[in-house]
Amino acid sequence: MSSTPSPRQESRLTISSIAKLYADGERIAMLTAYDYPTARILDDAGIPMLLVGDSLGQVMLGYDSTVRVTMTEMLHHTKAVVRGTKHSLVVADMPFLSYGVTPEGSLENAGILMRDGGAGAVKLEGGERSARTIETIVRAGIPVMSHIGLTPQSIHQLGGHRVQGKTREAGRQLLSDALAVQQAGAFAIVLELVPEQLAAAITERLTIPTIGIGAGAGCSGQVQVVTDLLGLSAEFTPKHARHYVELYTIIKGAAEAYRADVAAGAFPTREQSPQIDEVALNEILGRTPADRAEMAQVGGIPLDRDL
Repeated sequence: MSSTPSPRQESRLTISSIAKLYADGERIAMLTAYDYPTARILDDAGIPMLLVGDSLGQVMLGYDSTVRVTMTEMLHHTKAVVRGTKHSLVVADMPFLSYGVTPEGSLENAGILMRDGGAGAVKLEGGERSARTIETIVRAGIPVMSHIGLTPQSIHQLGGHRVQGKTREAGRQLLSDALAVQQAGAFAIVLELVPEQLAAAITERLTIPTIGIGAGAGCSGQVQVVTDLLGLSAEFTPKHARHYVELYTIIKGAAEAYRADVAAGAFPTREQSPQIDEVALNEILGRTPADRAEMAQVGGIPLDRDL
C-alpha cells in the first residue's frame, strides 16, 4: 500500500469526474462517511467519492437494520459530511420507503437530499424494479447511483446477509438488473455480495462503473464501510472488509489510561490547567493590604460576600 497521499482536487468532483476516472481505467475508491470530522479526513486523503450510507443506522445510531433510518436522519448526516468536504463527490443514500412508492415522492425526497443536504448524487437500491424511479429522478437532473446484489433494505425479503446471484436464475437476474439501471440513467452501480466472477462479467458488459463491496477485484472500484476500515467494531467484521488500523483497541486503551490518570490525580497537570498571577488571585480572594484593613474593621470577609 502506497504511503503517498493522493493529490487534492482543485474543485469538487462530479459524476463527470467519476466517468473520466472510469474512462481512464483508474480504479475508484469510495468510503462511507457519516460525520464532519471523518469527512474532512477522508476528503483530505483524496477519496473521490463519499457515501453517506444508510448503514449509519447500525454503525452510528445502534439500530438493528437500515430499515429504521429516516429521511430526517439521512439529511442530518448528509449535511455534516458535505460541510466536511471540499472535493469529494458526496452520494446520499435514499432510506427505506423514501423512494419507489410513488414517482412524485421519490423525486421529492431525492431533491431534499440534493437541495437541502447538499449531496452531489443519491443512491437507491434495486435493479429492474427501481428502473422507472431512477429514470424519473435522473430526468429531473439528479444523478443516481444504483445498488444491486445484496440490498440491505430488502434484507428481510432476502432472508439474511447472503451472497446473491449464485444460481442460473439469480445470476441472470443480476445481469438484467445491471443493464436496466444503466439504461435508466444510473451513473454507477454498487454490487454487494456478488460472486467475483459474476461481478467481473457484469462489469465487462456495462459502460458505467461498478463499485464492489464483497464482489471481488473485477469491479471498477470498491466501497467499504469506514468503521470497518478503521477497526472500530469489536463485535463483527464482514468477511469482505479489511481493517487498515485497529482504532477500537487504540481508543479503548486511551480511555482506560485517562480513567486511571484521573483516579490517580495524574490528570490534569499544570500543563493542562490555566493559571493566574498571584497579584490577581490575592485581589480576588481579599488578600491585599486594603482587604486586610477592611477585614480588621468588620471581622473578616465572608466566603459568600459579593465581591
